[in-house]
Amino acid sequence: MIEILNLTQLGRARDTGRLVGDILHAMRARARVGTNLLDIDQWAKEMILDAGAESCYVDYAPSFGRGPFGHHICTAVNDAVLHGMPHDYGLADGDLLTLDLAVKLRGMAADAAISFIVGQRRDPADERMIATTERALAAGITAARPGARIGDLSYAIGTVLADAGYSINLEFGGHGIGTTMHQDPHVANTGRPGRGYKLRPGLMLALEPWVMTDTAQLVTDPDGWTLRSATGGRTAHSEHTIAVTDEGAEVLTLAHDAA
Repeated sequence: MIEILNLTQLGRARDTGRLVGDILHAMRARARVGTNLLDIDQWAKEMILDAGAESCYVDYAPSFGRGPFGHHICTAVNDAVLHGMPHDYGLADGDLLTLDLAVKLRGMAADAAISFIVGQRRDPADERMIATTERALAAGITAARPGARIGDLSYAIGTVLADAGYSINLEFGGHGIGTTMHQDPHVANTGRPGRGYKLRPGLMLALEPWVMTDTAQLVTDPDGWTLRSATGGRTAHSEHTIAVTDEGAEVLTLAHDAA
């Protein structure tokens, strides 16, 4: 299903996106050395409920997972990159943490992810990888305009990732989003320009470039959800929900402080 949203729906989606951005901003500020991943999940839950919103993850049970996810935010550390299930782990100095959050408010969903380093220890390779996913995300957003094809976005994202020397996994990527979290069209993190669905005003997309240091192969944790680098290398993931407008792309998942 591909949804083209009306102006009322887009207005509500802006509110949802801002909430997602604000929660991720707050979680980043509170994630310090010693912070437990389960505390981050609890804090996210409290902010979601206080806003009158609902988590898209708690009851999420797709074919690639093991039963309902059961948590409110994905917390992926170091070699984990996608669908990181919160568990009893205290963050260490230098950990590379990815937070991925999707919520629904007044019938509209929004989805975003950030990667950052916890504490004072900084590995330049980690910083470069995070910055690369952020630049790839920006390139995909720039390419999103009426009349463009999904392949144009994929090509823009993939060019940045490949030029930086990263292998690209095609199992998971961006996606349509609207009244539900995951919709068509799929937005791969590399592709050929001029191919695929033509973008129209009212289309919402979640773009999410992610990479692993030295591989494109994933392995799944025993929890049935957390996806890790097959080599144990570090990972990074950046994501925004955007709306295609007559003027181009509007980023919906910025925090108030970043808007």
